[in-house]
Amino acid sequence: MKSTEHFKRTIQAYLQQRASEDRLFAESYRKEGKNIDDCITYILNEVQRSGCNGFTDGEIYSMAVHYYDEDDVEVGNPVSCQVSVNHIVELTEEEKAEARQRAVEQYQKAELRRMQERHKRPAVKQETQVQPNLFNF
Repeated sequence: MKSTEHFKRTIQAYLQQRASEDRLFAESYRKEGKNIDDCITYILNEVQRSGCNGFTDGEIYSMAVHYYDEDDVEVGNPVSCQVSVNHIVELTEEEKAEARQRAVEQYQKAELRRMQERHKRPAVKQETQVQPNLFNF
């Protein structure tokens, strides 16, 4: 299956969160024979059958929950596609500090290059004209 890994992780994170908060769903989530890959395949097949191009988070999450709740769900064949997930990625404080440090280093390098180029004097080509003198005649 070639769905976006981010999509898979997003669905899995939602399902794990839901299972931690809902004891009834936790039992469905642990059912033998159910797995995240088949869940993603089920969702992609349902989306393809619908003919729609965009879905809300709630619609997709409800398909995932439905897959785990029902025992006789037809998963379908794997679908080869790319999935877009419109979520803001939250960075940890460590990742933010690292990104900030890289940005400062890039800025410093750019300023240093600019200063070095400013101090370089363009090589002026001096055209030497040979002037005839009286002794050359």
